Amino acid sequence: MFVSEALAIGSAICIALSSMFVSDLNGRIPIMQLARWQLTASFLMTSVAATAFNGWMTLGAWQISALMSSGLFGIVIASTTYFATIYKAGPRLTALLFSLTSPFALVLAYLTFGETIRLMQGLGVVAIVLGIMIAIHFPLHTQAPEISPPKVKQPDLVKSEPTHPSAIGIVLGVITAFGQALGSLFARPAMASGVEPFAAMAIRLGLAVIFFWALLVLPSVRHQTKPIQKADLGVAVISAFFGTTLGMTLLMGALKSGNVGLVSTLSSMTPIVILPMVWLRTRQRPRANAWAGAGLAIIGTALISLA
Repeated sequence: MFVSEALAIGSAICIALSSMFVSDLNGRIPIMQLARWQLTASFLMTSVAATAFNGWMTLGAWQISALMSSGLFGIVIASTTYFATIYKAGPRLTALLFSLTSPFALVLAYLTFGETIRLMQGLGVVAIVLGIMIAIHFPLHTQAPEISPPKVKQPDLVKSEPTHPSAIGIVLGVITAFGQALGSLFARPAMASGVEPFAAMAIRLGLAVIFFWALLVLPSVRHQTKPIQKADLGVAVISAFFGTTLGMTLLMGALKSGNVGLVSTLSSMTPIVILPMVWLRTRQRPRANAWAGAGLAIIGTALISLA
C-alpha cells in the first residue's frame, strides 16, 4: 500500500548519501575529473540495466533527441555546478538550493505549456525561498562552548560545510536547480511516451560522458587531472551508484504507481534527511534554524506539488 511512498523516501536518502560521498572528495579530486568518473560509472550501470530490461526498444528518434536535450541541461550543466556547489557550499546547503528546482519547473511549465500557477503554489515558492534565506543567514554549527576544547584533526567534511558559504556557491546552486528544471522539461514528453527509465538515463548520461571526456583536449582541463587513487575512485563510483543510478531508479519506480504530487514531495526530503548525516559526520549539531529552513523548503515543495 505504501510501496511508492517508501521508494520516494528511499530516493531522498540515496541522494543525500551521494552528496555526502561527493563532499568527502572535496580538495582531493578536481570537479571535471569527478564529473568524468561519476557520470561514466552511472552511464555504465544504467546501460547494463537498460539492456537487461530491454529498455532500448522503447526509444525512437524523437525521444532520443528530447532526452539528449534534457541531458545537456540536466546533466552536462547541472551536474558540473552540482559538484561545484557541494565543494563550495557543502552538502547541506546544496540540498536546500536544489529545492529551487520545483519553483523553476513551475515557472517553465507556465511559460512553455501555459499551466496555471495557483495561490498555493505561489505560497510554496515563498516558503522555499524563505527556507533557503534562513539557512544562508544562520550558520550551521552550534555556539562554541565556554571552554575551548583541545585542537584535534577535523574530518574532511567539516571543511566542506562552511559556516558562511560563498556567494559563488549559492549562485552555482541556483544554476544547478534551473538546469535540472530545464532537463525535466525536455524529458517530460519522452517519459510520457513510455520510454524505459534506465534507457532514458543512459541516453542523458551518454551525452554528458562524451562531453566531459572530449574536454580533455583542452590543456587547462588536462592539467587539472590528478593520478587515479583507488580509494577516491571507489568513493566516486559509490556516490554515482547511490545518486544517479539507485536514487533516480527509486524515484522512477515511485512515480509508476504513486501520486505524482505526494511522490515529488517525499522525494524532496533530502534537506531534512541530510542534516542527521552531517551531524553524524562532523559531530556538530545543526542549529534549529537549519532544521527550520529545511522544513520550510519541504513544505514549499509540498504546496507546489500537491496543489
